[in-house]
Formats: sequence, structure tokens, C-alpha cells
Amino acid sequence: MQNKLTQLQKNIAASKGAVVAYSGGVDSTFLAWVAHRILRDKVLMVTAISPLHPRSEQEFSIELAKQFCFPQQVIRTNELEDKLFIANPPQRCYYCKKAFFSTLKKIAAEKGFTDVFDGTNYDDLTDFRPGMQAAKELGIKSPLAQVKLTKAEIRSLSKQYNLPTWDKPSFACLASRIPYGEQITAEKLARVEQAELFLRTLSLKQLRVRCHGNLARVEVIPAEHSKILAAAAEINAYFKKLGFLYVTLDLQGYRTGSMNEQLENF
Repeated sequence: MQNKLTQLQKNIAASKGAVVAYSGGVDSTFLAWVAHRILRDKVLMVTAISPLHPRSEQEFSIELAKQFCFPQQVIRTNELEDKLFIANPPQRCYYCKKAFFSTLKKIAAEKGFTDVFDGTNYDDLTDFRPGMQAAKELGIKSPLAQVKLTKAEIRSLSKQYNLPTWDKPSFACLASRIPYGEQITAEKLARVEQAELFLRTLSLKQLRVRCHGNLARVEVIPAEHSKILAAAAEINAYFKKLGFLYVTLDLQGYRTGSMNEQLENF
């Protein structure tokens, strides 16, 4: 693991300036921290503000950047104006990332920087992530994946260097809660955001609320199913206020990319 970190530092040091796609998550925060230590004033963290990202996550990324004195630029993105994106095909992330990374490349060019970095880790390479194709087409670099740093290793290194994100739950944009083929709207995204915000008051380690029309499918790790069942009445009442008619608990439990299980139908 330390050899991977050493190689990561060497690779970043070879850059003549970089924009980092920074969300405040485990991977992008670690990458931002390493890049800032090495490149200093030749790095800029860029954070997207949009309905795809919960306000709490956006605020966290800004506060964390202040804490570590990261140079940061916040931009507003307009995914919901893209008809290809809101149609929600399996390639949805491609359209989103292509627009976002194109913007980052323009910012990098304006700063005189040569590179754009994203926080893709080595584990991500085995998952269905159409956004990676957009990154490849635009020449975006993934320094963590390049040196084969896994999620577990990034968490371990983050803990070693006292980064508060070392045990932060994994997060994906809110659009990932909506089944492929079902149109993405601001209303659906806001409903999911509020539902997940409510569940976080139960001190759950990891959760997702998948939105299947008027049905909410709650995913938490199996060991915490009891917390959901103990608060079932309160959860049901709150979710119905949000507009859900039915609330279910997924017995298989939380897993990343569960919506990809339907890909064989496309």
C-alpha cells in the first residue's frame, strides 16, 4: 500500500497543474489532499452543485475544503436540461460525466493546467460505470486507479493521515436511485434526498432509498434491518408525506449499483 502511495505522489508531481473533480467523498478527498500537498498553488478542486447531489453533501465538501485550505471552485451543472440524461438510459452517467469533465477541461485550460483528475479507484474498474468512457474520451486521468489503490486502501491511508472521510459512507448521485428507463425529475430527486435524510437520523452505517415510481425500496446492511423495523411506523408515515404510497425493506440489503441488476432487460 505504501508503495502505491509513493507511486501516486510521483505521478501527481509530474503534472504541470491539475483540476480535481472534488465531491467531498472518500476517494476525491484523499486525492485532493495528496494533490494539494504536492502541487500547492497548481491545483484547483472543482465541486458541482446540482439537484443530483444532496445539499448536505455539497455543504460538507465546501466546509472540508476550507478546513484543509483547498483552493476550490463551485460550479452549477444543468443535467436536468439534458434530454438524453433525464431519459435515464443505462448510459446515463456517460452524458453527465461528459458534460462535467468538458467543463473541467475548460477550467484547467483557463488556469494553464495540463491535467484533470477524477477520484476513480481500482475497485471501480470492475463495475458498470459508463462515465469512465467519457473520461477516457476526454483524457481525464484517474491517479488512484492508475496505481491500483482500492477503496479499502484509500480508507486506510485516509485514517493514517487523519482525514475525516476515512469512514464516510459511500455515496452516489441521487439519479442512481431511479430505475433505468424511468424519467429523472427534480421532484423525484428531492423526494429521495429527503427520505434518505430522515433515515440518517437512525444512525445507519450505509443506506439507499431506491425510487420505483410510488414505491420506496430501502436498502441498509442486513445487520441494521432491525433499526428499520423498530422505526417502521415513523418511516412509513414520513415517506407517505413525501408522496410514496408503499415502503419496502430490501431483504438482500445494501449493495452498490443495485439498479444495474436490471441491465439484462435493456
